[in-house]
Amino acid sequence: MNNASTAFIIKVSVIAAIGGLLFGYDTAVIAGVIGYLQVKFHLSSVMMGWAASSAIWGCVAGAMFAGYLSDLIGRKKVLIITAVLFFISSLTAALAGSLTEFILARLIGGLGIGAASMLSPLYISEIAPARSRGRLVSLYQLAIVIGINLIYFVNLKIAAMGDQTWNIEWGWRYMLASGMLPASIFLLLLLFVPESPRWLTSKGYSDEALAILEKVNGRDNAQTTLKEINDTLRQEKGTVKELFKPGLRTAMIIGITLALFSQVTGINAIIYYAPEIFKSAGFGAESALTQTVIIGLINTLFTFLAIWLIDKAGRKTLLLWGVTGMIGCLLAVGACYYYHVAGGPWLLISILGYIASFASSLGAVPWVLIAEIFPTRTRGIAMSFATMVLWVGVLLITQLTPVLLEHLGGAFTFWIFMINAVILLIFTWKKIPETRQRSLEDIEKSWTGSRS
Repeated sequence: MNNASTAFIIKVSVIAAIGGLLFGYDTAVIAGVIGYLQVKFHLSSVMMGWAASSAIWGCVAGAMFAGYLSDLIGRKKVLIITAVLFFISSLTAALAGSLTEFILARLIGGLGIGAASMLSPLYISEIAPARSRGRLVSLYQLAIVIGINLIYFVNLKIAAMGDQTWNIEWGWRYMLASGMLPASIFLLLLLFVPESPRWLTSKGYSDEALAILEKVNGRDNAQTTLKEINDTLRQEKGTVKELFKPGLRTAMIIGITLALFSQVTGINAIIYYAPEIFKSAGFGAESALTQTVIIGLINTLFTFLAIWLIDKAGRKTLLLWGVTGMIGCLLAVGACYYYHVAGGPWLLISILGYIASFASSLGAVPWVLIAEIFPTRTRGIAMSFATMVLWVGVLLITQLTPVLLEHLGGAFTFWIFMINAVILLIFTWKKIPETRQRSLEDIEKSWTGSRS
């Protein structure tokens, strides 16, 4: 591959991955907002969960419809819509005068984030060459953690601008309004990326697709790649029913399971409620926000490790080692609460170990696998379904975590997450194949010989 094509692939992948930055920024902003919002609107634990999870309902709907819409009008156009929705949400949530207005604004943002969460990795997977697809799709997860890390710093800086009273009245509004900047950047940069060559081919625009494939694969390989795409498209009917037939049904089960268990193993319980968890363990409010920033840094560093290893060690190997580490750390977090040592350094060490294990495996791998394993004609719809399941998992954890912490306590809450991680480890060992270094068309063909 020449330098020009490498630069083109990286540029396009990085721009698409910014959808992940919006995902991380928007979902984690609630970590700084929720405590002040609770006081501002006098929220119970149930309503606190509803306020935190309101955007996620929009994400479920956005993920549900984005695949169909992207199959109809194109990946790029729908990504542009997501940036506009996120901008509108950031502005209106910051101006909310009541809890109802806040929730409606967050729902709008959720539509955009849910759509981007399946479209950004899908778009990258369809444009990236097989040899570097894992690393390039993993840029999406890196963008998520950078977005999380960035908003943690922004929240910390804004909270330091005033006292508790000022933050309850104004600080949380500035935190939410800050999201307009990354949304504007994403919208502007999307104007400079092409449409997905596989989508163009599926709609009969082979000449346009070939021009893009030449930039990605070089002139010699572009024709071969285009022929492979056309061959697989001729074998596909493009119906949802096709995804649940023997063979492809296995891919659907893998996609749904990875999507769900990437969330119900507890990551967003920590990402969304980290300050509240640390405060409940005896840390002061300022110290709790500082611990949250440390979590963001560890998340970022170990995502780089996943990007480095995913095309070397493989998807399945990363999952097996990472989920095993998560199990041990969740056991330790629960033990800290159970034996009343949560106020010391062991809780922070255990949580950081969990974040490191997650970021180097379950953070990045599901986005890559879900973007790889489905047929071209139905990839949008299939990823919509899997991503919708992912957001349902986020919704369950976000809504139930405050209630679980209040009624079961930290020990049993984190041990429930541990049990879910054990189930995922067994599933990974038994069912998930290795897909590194294989073309999307080759992966698709491999399902026709399997039965589920």
